[in-house]
Amino acid sequence: MELKKSLKLELLGLFLLNAFVLSMAGKTIPSIDFVLKETKYTRLCSSKKILTVNGLFPGPTLYVRRGDRLIVNVHNQGNYNVTIHWHGVKQPRNPWSDGPNYVTQCPIKPGANFSYEIIFSTEEASWFKGDVMEIIQTALANGGEPNVSDAFTINGQPGDLYNCSKPGTFNVLVNYGKRYLLRVINSVMNEEMFFAIAQHNLTVVGMDGAYIKPIETDYIMITPGQTMDILLTANKSPSHYYMAGRAYAGAVYDNTTTTAIVKYIGNYTAPSMPSFPDNLPNFTDIDAVTNFTNRIRALASKDYPVEVPQKVDTRLYITISMGSIPCVNDSCDGPNGARLAASLNNMSFVEPAEDILLAYYRKIRGIYTTNFPSVPPDFFNFTSDDLPDNVYTPLKATKVKVLEFNSSVEIVFQGTNVLNGAENHPMHLHGNSFYHVGSGFGNFDNETDPKGYNLIDPPEINTVGVPTNGWAAIRFRADNPGVWFMHCHLERHASWGMDTAFIVKNGATRLTSIRQPPRHLNPC
Repeated sequence: MELKKSLKLELLGLFLLNAFVLSMAGKTIPSIDFVLKETKYTRLCSSKKILTVNGLFPGPTLYVRRGDRLIVNVHNQGNYNVTIHWHGVKQPRNPWSDGPNYVTQCPIKPGANFSYEIIFSTEEASWFKGDVMEIIQTALANGGEPNVSDAFTINGQPGDLYNCSKPGTFNVLVNYGKRYLLRVINSVMNEEMFFAIAQHNLTVVGMDGAYIKPIETDYIMITPGQTMDILLTANKSPSHYYMAGRAYAGAVYDNTTTTAIVKYIGNYTAPSMPSFPDNLPNFTDIDAVTNFTNRIRALASKDYPVEVPQKVDTRLYITISMGSIPCVNDSCDGPNGARLAASLNNMSFVEPAEDILLAYYRKIRGIYTTNFPSVPPDFFNFTSDDLPDNVYTPLKATKVKVLEFNSSVEIVFQGTNVLNGAENHPMHLHGNSFYHVGSGFGNFDNETDPKGYNLIDPPEINTVGVPTNGWAAIRFRADNPGVWFMHCHLERHASWGMDTAFIVKNGATRLTSIRQPPRHLNPC
């Protein structure tokens, strides 16, 4: 059966993003320009200016090969500070172009520019995103939850089920008997997503830029920050079929459904309405989430071996929590007039005045401390409905964790029910992929749970969903020197402080040490 073509599908919130499609062999590509500017777009019966790349929404796709080196000159013609993060690109020895503001660079101010040097290594596909401002800034100013989105989109279009949206619905044209590669990216701000195509099975063959054992399924669940490569075989009666996406319910979520249409090419009578995927899970179907994610395994072949560390040098047990910070006169929009916060091991990350990478490289003191805790400051029944009062207020600080070069690391992320805020947390690590070796519900038991780890064919990913009121364990080798951000990929949680950073020390040689900084660095 012929593999006909590759299609890129983006489940969008308000992120500015696009995909890379990568293959083999490498060369240096001439530099390209990204002009970030406000462009008017009409959706949901109204028009609004949004920040775009070169006037496009979604923005341009960049086709590169494994091993390529790409220079992207970013010109900020927008109205606020921006950076671009190259999600899933490991950037070996080159944290200077990773992108998170105040972690590896100062932001690109309006009217300024910055040149990113993107170095592709083992990734099969990736994407990039810029920071969203208006919704998050309003929530941060008021101290409460951000507004729920008005719609989800597929490749920038909400679809038939929203007002004023039917004419622009995204269409996928297919020939009967052909096979298509769908690259699905969840770039929604705050929701995990279910996705399905009416009457069609899907074969998931890749995740986060790495191959997995093929999974035959009639739906997927994909968290913000994750990517999946999916084979679709056009083998149904020629007609029109909806592909649809809806949220897996979090603490706050958009309960609408976005659609696109798979249209078979040929002569037939089109239906008055496409078939809808009746297998698309409901918002609260936690069993559908668990059943899908538990099937994900690495390909583990001769060409794509698994190299999960069997022994561990550094162990971290990190609680993921909501919380609140008191406000003067109880004047904020959070619980009891407080300001919502989020934390890792009760540490709510504060953006420093200077970026951490430059401070580390130039030995500038007073920007951060290296005492991020390896275990929670207090142990209690993390997933209980009745929690002690002293766990609600996190410490606001800029703490990072230092790792020795080439050390093996295990992190157990422990979900908590603080402020009744238990939900699935997609934890993302920059500069590295990691192996997802285990997960479960309830509190992690360090005596019994490691006995069930998958050390044979765990998936190699860069974003892991920590189950609601549960835990997830990952392992990786810290062989990429630099400063690397780790955060929840729910944008509201990251903005509230559910973040930290790793400093991976240099190795013994030039080729195992951080590259020198670029000539031009933007001031903070």
